[in-house]
Amino acid sequence: MSATIDIDIQDRLWLAQLRTARAICRRAAQAALHEAPRRPKTAAVLVIALAGDAAVRALNRDFRHKDKPTNVLSFPADARATLPGQPRFLGDIVLARQTVAREARAQRKRFADHLTHLVVHGTLHLLDYDHEVEAQAQRMEALEVRILAGLGVADPYA
Repeated sequence: MSATIDIDIQDRLWLAQLRTARAICRRAAQAALHEAPRRPKTAAVLVIALAGDAAVRALNRDFRHKDKPTNVLSFPADARATLPGQPRFLGDIVLARQTVAREARAQRKRFADHLTHLVVHGTLHLLDYDHEVEAQAQRMEALEVRILAGLGVADPYA
């Protein structure tokens, strides 16, 4: 399965803070797509938007009715909307730079490692993984930990 991962830099300070942000996002999303049992069987496309807190706060307010920024939002596409013979559009992932940086500092993690984790997490959401129910959360977290280990990132839940 091949995947096209488009990176949309909405907040230029992402690249000032982490010049390898694009490569980190692509590598993390590719790893999640490759390792997830629910991975697409055909070519796929997803978009990762590197935004700021204000943009993510507006999306969180408008779509989740939570008027605050959050680290990552995933917007899965309707699989039935894919045209025959075209790559499957999986959806969008949006990350908030200031929140991701603040959390990385508070958790004493490398910014790059926290970004990697959140992209893996967001990609799994696009593949219909969730963590609303405890059993689902355990499966999703175990898969994240396995994918991150393959990328050289420590267990974020430890």
